Amino acid sequence: MSFLDNIAAGLSLVANFESFFALFVGVAVGTIAGAIPGLSATMAVALTLPFTFSLAPTTGILLLLGVYKGGVFGGSIPAILIKTPGSPASSATILDGYPMAEKGQAGKALGMALWASCTADAISNLSLILFAGWLASFALKFGPPEFFTLILFSLTIIAGVSGESLLRGALSAILGLLLATVGLDLIYGTSRFTFDNANMMGGLNFIAVLIGLFAIPEIISLVWKPKSMDGKTRSLGDSKVTFAEYKRSFKSIVRGSFIGVFLGSIPGIGAAPSAFLSYSEARRTSPNKENFGKGEIEGVAASEAGNNGVAGATLIPLLALGIPGDVITAIILGAFMIHGLQPGPLMFIMNADIIYGLFIGLIVSSVFLFFIGSLAIRGFKHVANVPPSVLFPCVMVLCTFGVFAVNNNLFDVGVMFAMGWVGFLMLCFRVPAAPFLIAFILGPLLEDNFRQAMLMSNNSPAILFRSPITWFFWLVTFLALVAIVRAGITATRKADKSADPVETGMHESAE
Repeated sequence: MSFLDNIAAGLSLVANFESFFALFVGVAVGTIAGAIPGLSATMAVALTLPFTFSLAPTTGILLLLGVYKGGVFGGSIPAILIKTPGSPASSATILDGYPMAEKGQAGKALGMALWASCTADAISNLSLILFAGWLASFALKFGPPEFFTLILFSLTIIAGVSGESLLRGALSAILGLLLATVGLDLIYGTSRFTFDNANMMGGLNFIAVLIGLFAIPEIISLVWKPKSMDGKTRSLGDSKVTFAEYKRSFKSIVRGSFIGVFLGSIPGIGAAPSAFLSYSEARRTSPNKENFGKGEIEGVAASEAGNNGVAGATLIPLLALGIPGDVITAIILGAFMIHGLQPGPLMFIMNADIIYGLFIGLIVSSVFLFFIGSLAIRGFKHVANVPPSVLFPCVMVLCTFGVFAVNNNLFDVGVMFAMGWVGFLMLCFRVPAAPFLIAFILGPLLEDNFRQAMLMSNNSPAILFRSPITWFFWLVTFLALVAIVRAGITATRKADKSADPVETGMHESAE
């Protein structure tokens, strides 16, 4: 089929009221959730997932994509108004957004955040449309050994960059891989870690693990140690972004968008590093660099362009290779699997109408984001003041309902609470949860491709080095490991150096 035929097939699938309404609701829900401190975009997507079970595959996935897009922008609202980012991706927006709010320009900061978000979102979506198909056609050359090395490389990157420590990231990924082995062996049919419990024969429920890991720990930590917000909401003040201000920030927006596209297409990097890198590049090249950190509108534009540029690009490895780029795309991968779809190169051949329907939906989501975001700037500043005592009981009810609704099975609810405590302990010991979930999803794929490769070669490991593609992924995996270990050693040395003067001062004062 030609490109135009695919576009026509996609249009026939999504050009209906149900799909666009789901997308609209998704963007609105994501924006509201992002604007509430404590409800991140990840939690919002996780909580929305059970509501997609009864929908058509395309409609359900558009709903999740809408929540994702809205959640990334919504996080900037509390970041600017109360100095509390709605999600980690909005952390860089605080640097100049909150000082602008203190000057009485909160509306202007939010307006620029919206313009930058929509521009970056559009660039990111176009990049996805242009590059995902090309990557998928290349991926058709992949066999089990190539996919095994690719997944191994992805797990290395995700474990290495998702937290403060490579060791903790690797531990998290190993635990996720271990949990993925629970259930019946697909080739021999033997039980693995089921403890003769029939509920565990099919493996642990993905939704229960997901919601338990990302929603319940936040509730437990709030009950364990109640915390208050850093500040009070500010008035909007001057709310119009002039054309001259947008034009002045345009270079930073475009540059930040492409930084987001590049980093988003690499599994595991995420939106927060992209936002900070975009911000630092804007500061380095701006003629007003001395104003950065004091309320510079270009700083808001750069950080928001950086984190929104990631949103579409993280779908490139997901759709083309079946590899999730971050936690949210891991949840969306779960939605594909629940609806009987397997993202990857074959999906561009077998389900091209769904792929191009999603592309069209993503473009429309940028338009919805602009209109809903405009309303959110004026109306949702009160949303940020929702007290946790009202918010979290509602979240708990939604979690329990969502998990129970999957199989009408109370065992899954028990798994959710057990994983909630696991997630809470990981939070306490600063073990990142993202490698755990992504390893839990990719574990069966890693195992299947390895065993298929071994069957193909009569158990000879030489097949894992059979082509230039496998050699390439072994090489980048090795380089990634070296870079991550080196970065860890450098960070430890810096920490030791910074600690020395304190110790010296303590010794001097003691003398």
